[in-house]
Amino acid sequence: MTHFVSALAARARAHRIEFLRFLKFAVVGSIGAVVDYAVLNLGVQVFLLPLLIANAISFTAAVLSNFTWNRLWTYPESRSEPLLPQLGQFALVNLAGLGINELILFSLNPYVSKIWPRWGYNISKAVAIGIVLFWNFGINRIWTYRKIK
Repeated sequence: MTHFVSALAARARAHRIEFLRFLKFAVVGSIGAVVDYAVLNLGVQVFLLPLLIANAISFTAAVLSNFTWNRLWTYPESRSEPLLPQLGQFALVNLAGLGINELILFSLNPYVSKIWPRWGYNISKAVAIGIVLFWNFGINRIWTYRKIK
């Protein structure tokens, strides 16, 4: 395990700027997760929406939050690019992320909800968010923000 940690630390030092971008992306994602959870729980607990519909709405709200903060903070150089095409690319990547998110949520929730019937979907959602974070960062870095050095 210590070899893994030292290898990871060496890689982070070698790619310092990209590592810092990933950390910023993760912070922005954490803000998005708060938005996601708030909207999801409002949809399920207050408005009694079906879980997958509430999840699609909450995910969309989080994507808009994440795009805004990533454009302003994680990739400020990207503000020189036209807004709508960039938002379109970000949205397409996140649409695929939504598919992954929904699949994980749909697959895990029946099992987790047996243990925590009222709130189990939140744990399933946390797993989905963690996995989709890496998808979103990787594909957005390669495609949406490819012009950023």
